[in-house]
Amino acid sequence: MSYIDEVLAFNRDYVASKAYEAHVTDKYPGKKLAVLSCMDTRLSVLLQEALGLKNGDAKVIKNAGAVIPTPWDSAMRSLIVAVYELGVEEIMVVAHTTCGACHMSFHHFKDEMLKRGIPESELCRNDIDLNVWLEGFHDTEHSVKQTVASIVNHPLIPSDITVRVFIIDSVTGALTEVV
Repeated sequence: MSYIDEVLAFNRDYVASKAYEAHVTDKYPGKKLAVLSCMDTRLSVLLQEALGLKNGDAKVIKNAGAVIPTPWDSAMRSLIVAVYELGVEEIMVVAHTTCGACHMSFHHFKDEMLKRGIPESELCRNDIDLNVWLEGFHDTEHSVKQTVASIVNHPLIPSDITVRVFIIDSVTGALTEVV
């Protein structure tokens, strides 16, 4: 049985037992908060628990590294929707210690992609610079500061939105604010 099949079997039981009832809420974040964080599996539960967030409290947006690589990427789009459609007034950017994005590079991905059968022609595109698009960062604090600057300086984010940045310890959940 595949992992997806295991998930589907669990889901059938979950729905049948009405376990979802404990999580029913609406689409508006009760704390008027959006959190941009990394997709790291260590943060799957730790992030919400360490921040004291319950289902419905905040919009949580996750990507590799908690970054906004371009002003018009999907994370920025989600934040803009959260502000204008869902009433978000505050944004937390939460990076974490020992992030794998610190070591990302197109060079590494390229070798792996070629091994997995991706044609070389797809890796030499004219429409995107994969060296930039798949590059990680080498300094977490610098990276989150860049992300905050991207949000604060975005032409569609109003000046009354509070944006603060933190690094969470991947083990303990301790938050350190980056000034």
